Amino acid sequence: MNITMNKPATNQAKKISSHERPTKVDVLEICDLHANIGKLKILNGINLTIRSCEIHAIMGPNGSGKSTLCNVLMGHPKYEVVKGSAKFNGKEILELDPNERANLGLFLGFQHPLEIAGVSMGNFLRLARNLNLKAAGETKQISPMEFMPMLKETVGLLKMDEKFISRSVNEGFSGGEKKRAEIVQMAVLKPKIAMLDEIDSGLDIDALKIVAEGIVETFKKTGLGVLLITHYQRLLNYITPDFVHVMAKGKIIQSGDKKLALELEKHGYEKFPKVDNR
Repeated sequence: MNITMNKPATNQAKKISSHERPTKVDVLEICDLHANIGKLKILNGINLTIRSCEIHAIMGPNGSGKSTLCNVLMGHPKYEVVKGSAKFNGKEILELDPNERANLGLFLGFQHPLEIAGVSMGNFLRLARNLNLKAAGETKQISPMEFMPMLKETVGLLKMDEKFISRSVNEGFSGGEKKRAEIVQMAVLKPKIAMLDEIDSGLDIDALKIVAEGIVETFKKTGLGVLLITHYQRLLNYITPDFVHVMAKGKIIQSGDKKLALELEKHGYEKFPKVDNR
């Protein structure tokens, strides 16, 4: 099946000034990726390349494998990779532990963020950031005095009360607060490639705009690559993707730009070709 790939829309990449652009282009290259859960086939040959300063959106019906793709790339143990590769800057990641993948610069924002009782968000993020720096060969660690102003600024960007910094991670947070906390983590940890799994689900209009602004601001500051998993075009009213991909039955069946998302919103998925799982 031919896949149509339009030229990327570059409006957001142009917003990144020259001094903010990454000096090195990071590349996540997924080639013919197949994955199962038990005997059930879920991914059936994913081919996708995500680079620095690119925003990709994957849309598709329920059960098409969108969330599975993120979980497989991040190393969730319940999924079995049966074929294919995923290389980050030329390094195969599928045999690495999740922590090793995170230390390389991969980040997953969860659809249903977990609560971590007894660990404050501030301590959790400073420890995670220092572990990433150590893995990158940095000898200097960030002290609490250095870290706190940066964290407060980021929390403010997401319009969260500073009291959340001292609260246990996600414990007692509302659904919208949990999603905002995921973007705070992304902004603080400064990954090279961020996968955001239905970060817009369950958000009201105001919360959606705040979360989207946090994603765009982090993108502008760092030039990271972003993979957005979403069901709805509404998120893309605030974030203009360079590429939109339609996924069905574990495969990407069509790719384009934002116009493709508008077409999906208008016509749904009925017009797209079906994919044989066999």
